[in-house]
Amino acid sequence: MSSSYASELIEEGAAAMRFARHRPHAAPARREQFDVIVIGGGQAGLSVGYHLARAGGIRFVILDANERIGDSWRGRWDSLRLFTPARFNGLDGMSFPAPRHYFPTKDEMASYLEAYATRFRLPVRSGVRVERLFERRGHYVIRTGSQELEAAQVVVAMGNYQRPRIPAFAAAVSATTTQLHSGEYRNLSQLQPGGGVLLVGAGNSGADIALEAARSGHETWLAGRSPGEVPFRPEGSYGRHLLQPLVIGFVFHRVLTVETSLGRKIRPGALHSAAPLIRVKSRDLEAAGVRRIPRVIGVRDGMPLLADNRTLAVANVIWCTGFDAGFDWIDLPVFAEDGEPMHRSGLVESQPGLYFVGLHFLHALSSAMVHGVGRDAARIVEAIRQHAAVRPKQRRAWESG
Repeated sequence: MSSSYASELIEEGAAAMRFARHRPHAAPARREQFDVIVIGGGQAGLSVGYHLARAGGIRFVILDANERIGDSWRGRWDSLRLFTPARFNGLDGMSFPAPRHYFPTKDEMASYLEAYATRFRLPVRSGVRVERLFERRGHYVIRTGSQELEAAQVVVAMGNYQRPRIPAFAAAVSATTTQLHSGEYRNLSQLQPGGGVLLVGAGNSGADIALEAARSGHETWLAGRSPGEVPFRPEGSYGRHLLQPLVIGFVFHRVLTVETSLGRKIRPGALHSAAPLIRVKSRDLEAAGVRRIPRVIGVRDGMPLLADNRTLAVANVIWCTGFDAGFDWIDLPVFAEDGEPMHRSGLVESQPGLYFVGLHFLHALSSAMVHGVGRDAARIVEAIRQHAAVRPKQRRAWESG
């Protein structure tokens, strides 16, 4: 190790101490250099990889914390089906292998992503968790435990939903109550048999799981205000002829974008509000015996406390309270006061060479959807090519150093 590199590691120590998993005294075993590093091997990361490979001449790698491509889908509850049909579930270059109006299961979507990476020979490294992203000597450094990877450009290809959000007062719920976040829920075998089930959060996840629990014979409560609902089913005639081509295919992708006045107007609300119920309807919940109750505001005597000052004695609580982005490993000044990344359709103007893909409403309401992420990925890869074209001297100096 050179003395200059050792000095740089010492200087970084103070800033790095706030990262719990960073070990400032353990020198990385080795360093690798790339033109581009893509963080995240889901639909966004694979889309970026596809366009990078097509561009040619770019040394890149895709890092994914999961042990297997598609695990982010495999890890969701067993009965989950996508809200969009197969016609909208193919990434650029490869259609989803199913009839146009078929709604894939979460495992089928996972297998598709795995096949996609194999078909286009994308350089995915699975089981690699990024612990820190920072800048050194004009390029980006990614630390993954005992290893460092360096690149002139980095794409954070991840959605806003990485870390389960559970209220702090959940810790006061009785130890005899089974508690799960919706991200941990797989099936009813995880619940105490015969005991009541409380779903905290009345969005799509809460409604879907509540219906499953109630139909199995559990006494079920759904807490929180309804976000509204789509007035018809995605599988029905209106879904096929109106929702799919007009709303999903055109409005979400072409009309509601940051380039239109309507898109800019609704974007703040779309970023912070729950989507309306899509597949499960209020009448379905009522018919199954699901009881609608006010939101949960705390805990009293070990039981969930409702906004109307009642407590509810249940054997199971499933927190359908959403996710946080979980971007605290990004050690760069790229976040607004509300914690959201500051970018322009994925380009971080304050940090040249840094990009985001896969975020909700990154460029359009379709940006976090399978059929919308490809357009964003293609735009970002074009920006990567342009950025690389103006830095050839800096690149040669870095590589020779």
